Amino acid sequence: MSGEATHLQRAGSPALPGRASPVNPRRRVEDDGGPVKDKATRRYAAGIDRALSLYDSALQEWADYISFLGRLLKALQVHPPGISDVPHKSLVSQRLSQCLNPTLPAGVHQKALEVYTYIFSLIGKAGLGRDLSLYLPGLSPVLAFASLSTKPALLSLFNTFIVALDPIALRPALKAIILGLLPGLEEESSEEFEQTLDILQRLKMAVAQEQRDEDHVQDASGHQFFWQCLFLSTITSPNRRQGALAYLQRNLPRLGKSSGPQNGEFGREQERRQKLSYEVEAVTSPEPGLLVRCFVAGLNDQNLLIQRGFLDLLVSHLPLHSEVLHRKVSPGDLVKLTTAAVSVVSRREMSLNRRLWTWFLGPKDPPSEQKPETASPKRADRPDQGQGRQIRYFRHYGLSPLSQGILDLLETKVVTPAEKARPFRVALALMDRWEIGSLVVPNVFLPALKSIWRYQKIARTSEEFTEVLRSANGFFDGIESGLIWDEMSNKLLCATSMDVLDTEDFRQRLDLTAFVTANFHLQEEEMLRCHIPVLALSLLLKSQALISQSKTKNEEVEALETGCKEIATSLPEIVKPILMLVGQLMDILPAQSVAAHKAANPNDASPSLETENQSFLMRMDEYYRERRQKAQSSDLPVDRSVLGRLLLLNMLQMIKQELRSHEVGQILDITISILDKACRKLPQSSLLEVVEILSDVQEAAKHNITAGGDSVNQLSIVTTLVSLLETLRAARPAISQDHRLRLILPDLVSALWPYLSPRNPKSNVEAVRCVWRIHSLSVNDSLVESCVTSLMVGHRGIDTMDIESARRFGILWSNSNSSFGSHARRSSLIASTPRRGTAIDRTREEHILARPLLLLLDLLEDNKNEMFVFISGWLQSLTNIEVYDVPICRGTRLADMDARIVNYLQSKLQAILSDTTDTADASFGVDECLYYLRTLSNLVEQTPEEIWPSLLAKGASKEQAEQFVNKESYTTTTQTSITTTCLKIIGEEFEAKHSGSPALSRLQQTAASLLGEVVLRSLSISEIEAEIESPMLTTLSRSIRIADHPLQVSLLNLASVWLRRRLSHGKGNPSASHRRILSGDHGSPKSLSQDRPDKEEHPLLPAVPPALLLDCLLEGIASTGSQTVLGQWIRFLNFCLPFYISNIFQILMPISDRIVKAVESIFEDLQASFQRPDLQNTVAEEPINAIVELLNGLEQVLAQAHDRLSEYETSQASIRTPEQAQGFFNSMVSGVFPSDAHKSRSTTANNRLTVLLCFKDAIKLCVRIWSWGTGGSKSTSRELAISSSFSPTSVRLKHRVRRILEHMFAAESLECLETLIDSWRSSPRAGKTELASLVILNLLHVLEGSRPRNTIPAIFNALYSRTNPGALDAERKSMLTSELSDIDIAQFLVEYTKSLEDDAMDEIWLDCMTFLKDVLANPLPHRQTLPKLLEFTALLGVKVDNTNFGDNRKRRRELADLFLRQLTATFTTKPLSFPTEVSAKSQKPASEHLRPLGALVEMADDGIVAVLAAIVPNLPKILVESDRITTASNVLSTQVVLPTLRWKSFPRNITATFLDLLLFMARSPEASKVWRRDIGEAFNDARFFCEHLYDMASTKWLPLLSLWITSDKERMNELLLRMPSPTAAGIMFGVGASSARLEADRKTQLNLRRVATLLLATPTDSFALQLGVIQEKTVDLLNATAASSPSSATRAEVYTVLRALILKTSPVHLASMWPSLTTELHEAISSLYPGRSNDKYNIHCVVHACKLLDILLLAAPEDFQVREWLFITDTIDAVYRPQGLETCALVDDLVEDLEASAGATHSAAVTGPSTTQAGSRKPLLTTKNLEGIPREKLLDRAIRPFLRRMSINTFEGTYSMTRFDWQAAFDDVLFDIFDEKTLV
Repeated sequence: MSGEATHLQRAGSPALPGRASPVNPRRRVEDDGGPVKDKATRRYAAGIDRALSLYDSALQEWADYISFLGRLLKALQVHPPGISDVPHKSLVSQRLSQCLNPTLPAGVHQKALEVYTYIFSLIGKAGLGRDLSLYLPGLSPVLAFASLSTKPALLSLFNTFIVALDPIALRPALKAIILGLLPGLEEESSEEFEQTLDILQRLKMAVAQEQRDEDHVQDASGHQFFWQCLFLSTITSPNRRQGALAYLQRNLPRLGKSSGPQNGEFGREQERRQKLSYEVEAVTSPEPGLLVRCFVAGLNDQNLLIQRGFLDLLVSHLPLHSEVLHRKVSPGDLVKLTTAAVSVVSRREMSLNRRLWTWFLGPKDPPSEQKPETASPKRADRPDQGQGRQIRYFRHYGLSPLSQGILDLLETKVVTPAEKARPFRVALALMDRWEIGSLVVPNVFLPALKSIWRYQKIARTSEEFTEVLRSANGFFDGIESGLIWDEMSNKLLCATSMDVLDTEDFRQRLDLTAFVTANFHLQEEEMLRCHIPVLALSLLLKSQALISQSKTKNEEVEALETGCKEIATSLPEIVKPILMLVGQLMDILPAQSVAAHKAANPNDASPSLETENQSFLMRMDEYYRERRQKAQSSDLPVDRSVLGRLLLLNMLQMIKQELRSHEVGQILDITISILDKACRKLPQSSLLEVVEILSDVQEAAKHNITAGGDSVNQLSIVTTLVSLLETLRAARPAISQDHRLRLILPDLVSALWPYLSPRNPKSNVEAVRCVWRIHSLSVNDSLVESCVTSLMVGHRGIDTMDIESARRFGILWSNSNSSFGSHARRSSLIASTPRRGTAIDRTREEHILARPLLLLLDLLEDNKNEMFVFISGWLQSLTNIEVYDVPICRGTRLADMDARIVNYLQSKLQAILSDTTDTADASFGVDECLYYLRTLSNLVEQTPEEIWPSLLAKGASKEQAEQFVNKESYTTTTQTSITTTCLKIIGEEFEAKHSGSPALSRLQQTAASLLGEVVLRSLSISEIEAEIESPMLTTLSRSIRIADHPLQVSLLNLASVWLRRRLSHGKGNPSASHRRILSGDHGSPKSLSQDRPDKEEHPLLPAVPPALLLDCLLEGIASTGSQTVLGQWIRFLNFCLPFYISNIFQILMPISDRIVKAVESIFEDLQASFQRPDLQNTVAEEPINAIVELLNGLEQVLAQAHDRLSEYETSQASIRTPEQAQGFFNSMVSGVFPSDAHKSRSTTANNRLTVLLCFKDAIKLCVRIWSWGTGGSKSTSRELAISSSFSPTSVRLKHRVRRILEHMFAAESLECLETLIDSWRSSPRAGKTELASLVILNLLHVLEGSRPRNTIPAIFNALYSRTNPGALDAERKSMLTSELSDIDIAQFLVEYTKSLEDDAMDEIWLDCMTFLKDVLANPLPHRQTLPKLLEFTALLGVKVDNTNFGDNRKRRRELADLFLRQLTATFTTKPLSFPTEVSAKSQKPASEHLRPLGALVEMADDGIVAVLAAIVPNLPKILVESDRITTASNVLSTQVVLPTLRWKSFPRNITATFLDLLLFMARSPEASKVWRRDIGEAFNDARFFCEHLYDMASTKWLPLLSLWITSDKERMNELLLRMPSPTAAGIMFGVGASSARLEADRKTQLNLRRVATLLLATPTDSFALQLGVIQEKTVDLLNATAASSPSSATRAEVYTVLRALILKTSPVHLASMWPSLTTELHEAISSLYPGRSNDKYNIHCVVHACKLLDILLLAAPEDFQVREWLFITDTIDAVYRPQGLETCALVDDLVEDLEASAGATHSAAVTGPSTTQAGSRKPLLTTKNLEGIPREKLLDRAIRPFLRRMSINTFEGTYSMTRFDWQAAFDDVLFDIFDEKTLV
């Protein structure tokens, strides 16, 4: 309420004169029912009673009403002399009100008015004043519908009797009287207009308290009350608003300022002003806010004429300069008024807009005393003084409230697009008048942009936001560009200081500006050429200033405290958004938008850049200030060429500052991107200064290479510097020839070299790309090549090249191959000649790889070091063959050697090895031994094969034999001698003796290589095979532990040769292909799917390798130190597998498990390296290659095992199963393996189980890797998201695991599919984590061997293996290695089918039909999965309907028949059942149950119901024909609906899913007969109304019941007929009578709740035709007593029905109910008077009566507004109550009595506030608020506080003009209906 009215306190209100007050409501009721002692009076009362009894008889025609009124009039006319009272006056007034029903003809109305006239004349003025509350409610609404013949009589009645009453009697009913008379003023040309107007005038005078003091000064207190009631009537009653407008136009005083006295008429002017002050006081006191709200209500009316009339009133009677608006009315009310006035522009009506502009701009000739407080500046461009005066008028009086009103509209928390777009449309309409728009728009422009910016975050859909944005764009386009950028730059630049930058407000301003640039039209020429470049330059200068301020402050605090560097730390977070905004502004500018600057005169002294910047800022500030004052565009004070020059120079200056600082890279990258954009926008002549920055780049490059620091930041810095150089070269191509650039590039390459390490995989791709970018910057093709070569070689030469450099080059090669990998482009890698010149050819981009590659190939000459191992392995891992064009070895062949040379070398070796002296020169002996052994090895290698046997067969010399074999016979051969020498060298004793020698490892490598050559070339190794095994394997195991990689390779070569020769017993001459088995290129690994001959190349061998060899294999594969030679180990494993073929099933599990664990360990480290930068050093040397190699080995192991299993099963298949009958499982493609023999079943099954378990582990590992490659980047950190290395890494791994999975699927499709299903089942499938399950489904679609025609039959086999395995052939049975149930597989079948394309139905149709037929042939084993199979069948029907394949009617009929049979079988094999107590799981919210077809459902007790709820909407697509749909509906009704509704736990077993099923059935025309019957039975069940169904009532039951009752509205009449009238006949005393009464009460309560439920379920006015029957039945039940049957216990349910009627019925249809309803409410509430006992109204009934009154006051039907004064104080007296005024409102009087009787202070109310933050009025008294209050405490703790606040809350609700929260009232009524605790 208005602030000015607060001084009118109740104590200060005027006391009324001492006249008789209206009768107290309690006393009136007591007097009406008191005993009559006089005999004549009793006879008189009996006559009236007999006349009234006629009304209870059947009144069929209007003549019956006239007859009744005539009898009543005659009975009244025989009153005894001296008796002026009317017996039974309450009933008489009620019957007369009922006779004034609008549906009755005018004759009845006239007869009723005749009776009213007689009664009023009989009881006289005093009696009418006393009983006005009885008779006025019936008369007040009559004028609104009275006929022309009835209106004169009615107005005469008001004029003669009502107006003549005492003011004290009229005061409480004044609002009702005004509402009753206002319809007579709607038409000014009508006959009753003047008469009605005269009555209102007399009424105003009658209410006024006319007192004159000594000076005859008039008191306007009575007029105040009349005006306040009139304003309230206008606010609350839209239908009476036209009449109120007519009255205001004639009688509202003009509230504007008056002109000054003229011609000396000062006295009369003073008198007129005094009179005007009285009138103004009468209109605005005690509450001036009602005047404003009266106008607000009229301006917001939907009637155009009413809006126009109130605008006229504003212009003529309440101008904007009125003192009432600026002194009496609060500023908030003035804002409310201007907002309502300006809202009329949304109607786009010129007549309204013209009046609005007049009100805002004021009269053309304003009053002489009207002077603005501040003078407006003179306008040279607006010579029209009239317009200038209007602008000053609006600026002074209307600008502030109008601007605030639009701001309030913008800040309103609404989400509907229409409401949100309203302020933008209003503001756009205001711009039609520049006098208003030019002043308002600057105030609301930025808030409007903020509003649409915030709405983008809360808009429910993008369409809603687009709709609002469209309106905002219209507003934005209508604003002058200078104003837009002035406001935006002013708000941004004024906040850019170090004190306020780090605030949320400034960040929001930046975000807002970015939002504007992205969503609004900024392509005006003035914006592009002037404002946007100016703002960009201003922000750039502010960024420089901030950096300077930060450095200054940082230097000041550095000496004080090291922890005070927060400013510098947060500086990038502050400056970056500014620079990003500058970049967006540069994107908007078109090319060449800024002119080139003119060449400067060399004789002129050029000012410094800082001086130019300061001058620019000052001129632009003055420019915008002048624009704001003149409100017109002017020329830019800065030449566009100078603007472009300043932009470029300041960008370069900022880049220089960053390069010279020690924090390069923090904001440099953004500045470089801005420079790049500016270079494209500016002319070439403006880019001369860019060359000057090269020196700074050179210095920054050197600094960052030597500074060290965070690796991630360094890579970012180098990338930023490269980007800068690219930008500079694009701006000035001649920069490529600058010598400084040639000095910078090598430093950048050196800085990138560490990022090529395999230990840092997440930076490899970025570093390689940056190397290529550096190469493209150089005009010298050899510059980067020489840098890479020097980095590889180092300072000591090629011989000292470390393996890490080779690995880094491998990364450079592989990633370059992925980026530039076409064969055509790589073909010129070695031979092409670099092209010189400025033009860069694409072929030159690959020259940097040639010379480093040749350096690596040169190192292959020495094969006894770790570098050789790496290079050979790297060459074998390459996917291209270009590298092999380079010659690897450059040596020449040696000449044939004589055996004497061999013996000589042997003797020298023996001499060295036999020296047992422990001297300090042991390392020299090792070196010498290495020399002779290497010479001997080279000799052996170069010896021709034709002389090799004779050489080895020659004996050794005697000296050699004596030294080596302890002087045995001379039969020792050269072969034995060399073997013994080599074995001694690799033995433990020799190693222990020479462990300190650095050449020991090379010596042992040479010995192993020589021994391998000897074994390979020998015709027989029987002499030495026993001696080789133990030393070789022992040394191999030791080399694994010490991570001696070259020795491992040599020993592996030896072991492979020895193993082949030993186990083949020397058969055949070894071929040359056996040389270097582990070093050559063996092509792709052996595949699981490759076709193999029946007999292997190597048959079963008689012996097996030693056990120590397997231990070495496992140790070598799993060792983390062997990852460099992991490829050699995997190849050795593949070589060894054929020798383990006899016992491969025993070694399969250990090898497979070791490989899987090794892959998991490396993979986890790889994942961690992408997610956590600090873990990069823990990654394997080459994690990707290691994983690929291990996967190759795993595939080979599984392939060998599976092949061996196939051979074993084939050899043991001696007994075959007989052929089965033709069916689905014999028509499908046969399996891979035939059945086993019974005698070997156990062994074969165990072997097969072993293989399948290894398959399972491998598949799970592959799925994990595939999932990371598919969705891993979704869940990783931000650094992974920006790393481009992730994509090639994941793609390579995905490609490898895909091949493995395809091979395994080709071998064991069923078992592999079950493993995938198990992974799918164990993955979470809710919310965001559903991606894991989708990845597996997508994987199935990608695999070549898992096409739908292969996968669907495999799923059927898996399902049958669990439901009916006896029906399957052995080869099609599953081994059940996965813990999957049949339900899991059926559920996966549904999800997989859902993911298929519709066109896939063609290839799976035959298999699906055959499977479904076989299931239906024997459905009992499938009883658990039949619901999911039913959903699967429905999915087939839906997908077939979407394709041309479904056009075949035969297929559709076949599917429909199968579906019906399957539906029947589902319930035949497993009937529907429910647990005793419904689990909480089945009572999920309704939103969780409704799902699309095929969505995941839990297979619980209601799983079949959920499946059916998903199927039923698609029955027309599945069954096609209506008769089949009817059959299916009958099955559902019989098997699902009826058992559910008739179950003993009903309604506890009802779920939202079940109601969804019913809703879908209800919407199906074919199911119309069955579902109606079922719903009728459930609705009529006595257990229906319970709290369990309340949660589903609003969303499920009410729509269902709406469909049910709409089909046949006669069901409502049937319900009403079930409720008998209350009667006392036949009631006997005793227990039986009480029991019968309770039964009747319960039945009536249930029927009444059913009626209320149907009212709430149907649309508004659905039962308008049945309203008379409903009214008759409710009135009948309201007559029930405590002793009747049904009793008065049903009264609460009657009130509930009435509340439902009020909510769902238009007020026009309720006119006949108000008399009975008002009387009933009056009696119910009156029962609370202390000392009154009434068995008809218990406390529960009173609570519901209060709820009914609460809804009536909130909904405020207009017919009830004329009656609400009977219950509450509906006038201004509710707040400003005069002293001494006794209330006649029932509620207020009752509260006073209750407070007096309680004798205590006010108790705290438990009811909530009536107005919420959203501005809606909710019911005060709800059932949820009353929970927990004992029944005996309801009066004190709930009812009394509620009644105490009722009048004031109603007035406050009217004053606040908030809407009624209909939904809250609806929910409360619905809750009461389903509250089972209130049933008797």
